[in-house]
Amino acid sequence: MNGPRFNEWIQSPKVRVIDHEGENLGVMYTREAMAQAQEVGLDLVEVSPNADPPVAKFLDVGKYKYEAQKKANAARKSQKTQEIKEIKMRPNIDDHDYDTKMKKVAEFIEEGDKVKVTMRFRGRELSHGQLGMNVLQRVAEQVAEVAKVEAYPRMEGRQMLMVLAPK
Repeated sequence: MNGPRFNEWIQSPKVRVIDHEGENLGVMYTREAMAQAQEVGLDLVEVSPNADPPVAKFLDVGKYKYEAQKKANAARKSQKTQEIKEIKMRPNIDDHDYDTKMKKVAEFIEEGDKVKVTMRFRGRELSHGQLGMNVLQRVAEQVAEVAKVEAYPRMEGRQMLMVLAPK
């Protein structure tokens, strides 16, 4: 059975009872509380099973489950998953191209995503790794107030990688 325990599924002999108007009726036997709930035309639903004694309320079970499901769906909808966006550069990148890429990096970080900056080396550029490192350090300095460097620049084959995460 998924969801809260109700009526005959409540296992404890005594429960603290709250009626349909929110009034605390005190601690009573579960059977007695169930009988009172049925008089009002509602179910006895365990809302706080870990309390001592457990807290039970007079509710309509179907409605209670529906509300709980709606609340869970709303929470799932409002939650944002963090993605990793990638920006690719070259060691001899021009100023305007660099500025354009930096605008995108700032945009991604503002949206709460991580950014993987990839510096690609081709041919002879590979022997001048310091040029790529300088560009990546410039990127890190430029976004220092909004992002932190999560993975410092490292070589992986023909490319140098760095990961930035929002602060």
